[in-house]
Amino acid sequence: MAKPSGDAILTEVAIDTMRGKITEQKSELQESRKQAQMQVNALTRKIGLMQAELNRINALGQRVAELAKINKGEFDFSQQPGLGGPLTAPATEQNYNTDDLFRGLDDFDALISDRSYQLEVLESVLLNKELSAEVRISGRPITKGWTSSFYGTRSDPFTGEPAWHGGMDFAGKQGADVIATGSGVVTYAAKRYNYGLLVEINHGEGYVTRYAHNNELLVEVGDVVSKGEVIAKMGSEGRSTGPHVHYEIIRHGKSLNPQKYVNRR
Repeated sequence: MAKPSGDAILTEVAIDTMRGKITEQKSELQESRKQAQMQVNALTRKIGLMQAELNRINALGQRVAELAKINKGEFDFSQQPGLGGPLTAPATEQNYNTDDLFRGLDDFDALISDRSYQLEVLESVLLNKELSAEVRISGRPITKGWTSSFYGTRSDPFTGEPAWHGGMDFAGKQGADVIATGSGVVTYAAKRYNYGLLVEINHGEGYVTRYAHNNELLVEVGDVVSKGEVIAKMGSEGRSTGPHVHYEIIRHGKSLNPQKYVNRR
């Protein structure tokens, strides 16, 4: 039997070496695929956790919208944002592939962007509601006391003759708190004929309130005041028979009956 030549032996050795390299590379590739799949699966689980957290955010956003009595059609956190695309075959493998993962990431990114936008708009709406409630004139200009005179024709307290009374009077103790009935900017804080020490507040949209006969003023022209803030102390300055605050509401220069604003809730 003829012995193999040297070239044949070298060729066989080279083939065996190449087979070994290929087997080693296959093993390394399988390990790389295994590691990559583990990372993909870990990322998929992470996305699942993030989705669960987003669901909680959706529930919270929906609850806030309900508490704020905002139209459900305007802020519906229970609905998915508008998404679409062609129908694809369902996945048959337990593990996600990279295409599935990136499609899921794109959808999730769109969902987060939608919820972020809705929350920003919701915050703006709530702030506007809060500001509107603050500016809205309502309630009495005192914390303690009683109504001593109403708006309209009455007997003048000094002459006894019928006379027009362009506001409401609220009596109380000397030095009692006088409060702003709405947020605004102080446009007058000084003595005025018949009014004594007077505070005038501009609330915007043509509304102005006046608080007269004060014993002490606690604000100055240009101050921004909040609804319910103490602006003066009750007194009997000016044309007055005793401690009280003469309260007026004016819009676009026209005197209004404060009664309906006092009764507002």
